Amino acid sequence: MASDYATTEPDGRMPRAPVRRLGAWKLAYADFLTALCALFIVMWLVNGSSAEERANLAEQFGATPVQSSTAPTPSTSPVAALEAKLRASDLMSAHSGNVSLSHEASGVRIELIDLDRAPLFATGEEQLNERGQRLISMAAGAIAPMGLSVSIEGHTDSDPVARQDYSNWELSAGRANAARRALVKGGMAPTQIASVAGLADTRPLRPDAPYLPQNRRLSIVVHVEERP
Repeated sequence: MASDYATTEPDGRMPRAPVRRLGAWKLAYADFLTALCALFIVMWLVNGSSAEERANLAEQFGATPVQSSTAPTPSTSPVAALEAKLRASDLMSAHSGNVSLSHEASGVRIELIDLDRAPLFATGEEQLNERGQRLISMAAGAIAPMGLSVSIEGHTDSDPVARQDYSNWELSAGRANAARRALVKGGMAPTQIASVAGLADTRPLRPDAPYLPQNRRLSIVVHVEERP
């Protein structure tokens, strides 16, 4: 009975078994391990080297070295630091309606605003009322420990004063000097007062409406001393 499977080649030889490439995966695995070892070596060299050595290593591998930034981290400006201290003081937290801050090139301007519903002075009078005294005392407490100099400005609205031979110039100057005395009484050294000025209604907060009450105010400019 004839077999269903050929057992010999046509020339009478035994058929060859198919060649099985059993070792190919070993070569691929060996290549992978070699590459992994090389990666670990490079990482070890980079981690323990200086910036200059890393640059040389990058050049050897044909890569463009990355320039590390040596620019200093920008620091807070003296004016910004001063403003932050003043905003954190009792002056701002307790009387935000009467007080506003703004920064200038030379320092920080504190505006103590004489509002109709929260006045700092009696109408047409130079002397500070209880609220005005309290605000000036808080301002002195915040500024005095810093040892910085201040300029004091008195401002009025555009309504004229109903007194003979007495104008907004005298009123604003008198209020500025009242603030100076109160600052010194509150703890500031007299030498910290750089200047006192009465500006009447020449610099309103609201130029479009100089008659409004918020134009009546005391300005205390705290100067930042620039150090070389």
